[in-house]
Amino acid sequence: MKKRVLLVATVQSHIGQFHKPLMKLLKDNGWEIHVAARDNLDEKNGLQLEYPDKVFNIPFQRSPFDKRNIIAYRMLKRLLKKEHYDVIHCNTPVGGMLGRLAGRKYRKNGTEIFYTAHGFHFYKGAPRQNWLIYYPIEKSMSNLTDKLVTITQEDYNLAKEKFHCEIYRIHGVGVDSKRFYPIGKDEKEQIKEKMGITGPVILNVGELLPNKNQRMAIMMMSRVVEEYPTAILLIAGNGPEENNLKALIEEKGLKDNVRLIGYCTNLQDYQHIADISVACSLREGLPLNIVESMLSETYVVASNNRGHRELIDDGVTGYLVNNSDEMAEKVCMLLDTPDITMLVKSREKGIQYSSKSVTEELQKIYGLN
Repeated sequence: MKKRVLLVATVQSHIGQFHKPLMKLLKDNGWEIHVAARDNLDEKNGLQLEYPDKVFNIPFQRSPFDKRNIIAYRMLKRLLKKEHYDVIHCNTPVGGMLGRLAGRKYRKNGTEIFYTAHGFHFYKGAPRQNWLIYYPIEKSMSNLTDKLVTITQEDYNLAKEKFHCEIYRIHGVGVDSKRFYPIGKDEKEQIKEKMGITGPVILNVGELLPNKNQRMAIMMMSRVVEEYPTAILLIAGNGPEENNLKALIEEKGLKDNVRLIGYCTNLQDYQHIADISVACSLREGLPLNIVESMLSETYVVASNNRGHRELIDDGVTGYLVNNSDEMAEKVCMLLDTPDITMLVKSREKGIQYSSKSVTEELQKIYGLN
């Protein structure tokens, strides 16, 4: 009889974007895969779930205080009562909490509950209220968890010391090195020509949310275009901040230098033509966009937060900055004086976070090695 896993997350796009290596691994080993999450795929421009055998639309909401999560929780409980799973693998704050609560009574029947923490809200330097609210919740929820999977060393160290379950660390969720890889200068120029782009290309990837802080990248461009008038910033992603960002682009007179290109399923095409990637988030767990850049041998200039520090050795594999002026300075410096050694070291580190490497780590967690 096939083993069965239920992947729980707040939204289906999370499963589609961040768990392809896991789903492929399980499918290759004969597992039946089910997904329970809110269907938001229409917002993601063609993103599809390739591997699941069944997908259940459970209307989880991002805010844990949204009353609609009561309905979602009841639906999840009915699903678990109807279906039997060998593993319930929970993700995201709301999916992680409600999934573990709904699944706790099935542990006595042999069901294992896994939880992947994509970046705890409590960490060194986090606001005090984060520690007061989220730390007690996660510590108590560890009693309902068989295996907790972390993706940063800091989270692993804390969980190993404080929580009450098996703790694992993996190098992110895996980036496909067959999609993201270096290309030659001639090929890059050919792709740029087809896209109608002539100047230096700076790429920013992420959902258009206040935390992703694309405003910083736009403010940076006000300085960059003084030295590189043909430079263009491509912002890939969609979200509620779109109109605010468009207004800022208009205000700064950057319509010819900044493009919002929406959510892209062909992101590798833009990564291949990028000279520099910039990441501006206020906080991060372990960002895929930076790993994609590292594997593509694209320079990275990123805001100084703990998720970015996990990946970037400042001055070695990229640069960490504290504001838009510093970001503009580093971008212009890299355009002026390329550093090939930095690109080589960056790719070497990025390989640790590739799908191949992460799959080997997941095999151990699922006992498939």
